[in-house]
Amino acid sequence: MNIAYELPILGVGAALPARCVSNNQLVADLAARGVETNSEWIESRTGIQQRYICDETEGTLSLAREAVGKAIASSGVALDDITVLVVATCSPERTFPSVAAMVQGELALPTTCFALDVNAACGGFLAALSVARGHLLAAGKGTAVVVGVDVFSRLVDWQDRGTCVLFGDGAGALVMKVQPQTGVEPVGLLGVSMGSDGTMASALQATGGVSLTGTAGVVEMQGREVFKHAVRQMGSAPALLADVGLTLNDVDFVVPHQANLRILEAAAKSLDLPMEKVVVTVDKHANTSAASIPLALNEAWERFDKGDVLLLQAFGAGFVWGDAVIKL
Repeated sequence: MNIAYELPILGVGAALPARCVSNNQLVADLAARGVETNSEWIESRTGIQQRYICDETEGTLSLAREAVGKAIASSGVALDDITVLVVATCSPERTFPSVAAMVQGELALPTTCFALDVNAACGGFLAALSVARGHLLAAGKGTAVVVGVDVFSRLVDWQDRGTCVLFGDGAGALVMKVQPQTGVEPVGLLGVSMGSDGTMASALQATGGVSLTGTAGVVEMQGREVFKHAVRQMGSAPALLADVGLTLNDVDFVVPHQANLRILEAAAKSLDLPMEKVVVTVDKHANTSAASIPLALNEAWERFDKGDVLLLQAFGAGFVWGDAVIKL
């Protein structure tokens, strides 16, 4: 007997460091390091006006734990009902154990909860969403928490103004549950599509790693290559929409990875979508890597109505890219 399943989104949550750093504050901090830039230069090229930066008491674990707690609270799901916890991050608290395992322990989620991390950099949240989706559909039961969290303030070279002005820290999460389809059409996460091109790995990478240098390294980016490929791959959404029986005309909101306002504008233009449909939070959060999409979802959650179709889009180091479609 074939059973049609759906994956409704039950709740969202987010966490940001206590310290908000405006462009003017960042410019002053960089000047003290001997790096010259200005607020207008940053905003005109990126759309960023501020970002949140962790202090010594904050980090990937504390942000993920808070976001997960808020998402579960907003969902109304009991802690004992969580069966999957997938954390997307490329800035883990430790090399091991996983951030997910530590969050599971600190929030006392059940030991039957499958907890793991995935690393796809800025594409991480959609990769984690795909992993959680596959696990739930294979089991035909269960509830998943999917988290995106990164602390890029500890991965950037603060002497490189081309990258250090782009990033911030944060975490976001959502809760979804698999259940038999209750209506004529499914709701929740309808589909996820991912792709990658490892031949472009050197265009966006960290300079170190455990087996290479024994350090985390710092961010190294070829900005023009990243921009060009990001716009191209974020234009691939119509294929996934067609797979789930929709078109771009059905999309009410686009929730993209918040890398750069110019990329968001160019990607929207390539899809012939008005910017009014694009959720933009890069001005408030900067690029928070795997956290950017769930942070944007949480920020815009009250704007969405039942029945709205959301198109999620990501592009990041690897290169890795993806789309996801959610019907509320």
